[in-house]
Amino acid sequence: MKPLNARDRLIVALDVADAAAAAALVETIGDVANFYKIGMELAYGGDGLALVGRLAASGKKVFLDLKLHDIPNTVERATAQAARLGAAFLTVHAYPQTLRAAVAGAKGSGLSILGVTVLTSCDDEDLLDAGYRFGVVELVRRRAEQAQALGVQGLVASAAEAKGVREAVGPEMILVTPGIRPAGAAVGDQKRVATPQSAIRDGADYLVVGRPIIAAPDPRKAAEAIVAEIAGA
Repeated sequence: MKPLNARDRLIVALDVADAAAAAALVETIGDVANFYKIGMELAYGGDGLALVGRLAASGKKVFLDLKLHDIPNTVERATAQAARLGAAFLTVHAYPQTLRAAVAGAKGSGLSILGVTVLTSCDDEDLLDAGYRFGVVELVRRRAEQAQALGVQGLVASAAEAKGVREAVGPEMILVTPGIRPAGAAVGDQKRVATPQSAIRDGADYLVVGRPIIAAPDPRKAAEAIVAEIAGA
């Protein structure tokens, strides 16, 4: 992977209800950010998926965060459809069947598959409640190694596991880290968070930031501050 500058490492999460609100945010942020995440709220809202192509055509990169998980045939066909939209990244849950199907669906396109290891809203107790026999750290590492073996291009993991994931898979896989909060920002519903500097220092390539930017009084200024913190790392 070619070296990234600080601005390219920031992915702004467009966690809003419709494409009109998202487009307004993109215009406000301007050239401070080049990469945007479209998640389920926006994708299922008014014209959200159509925004992928419009952003790509304007020179922006799009991270389509749909976290696919279904039977292999469905995942493969859905991934192929997502590839046609023009997104750069697509997330799927990091189950081996799901990863294998997504890699097949993206074959021959420019779409990179990212395996979601463990959601940042979960901790060891949540995994136990869900029936897993591994804690967060062990499950993240296991899923990272499986994803690498299956030819997946990247991973989504919290900054708390970023260093261990990087040690497990080496420098080539893309590592995207959500749950990023500048110092002093509200944690919200996240349980495993980190500052931009610490996440970059622990091996993250890209940082996903939503509420600290889009809910700020001045989203452009908030994005500039995070880019500066990334550069400082």
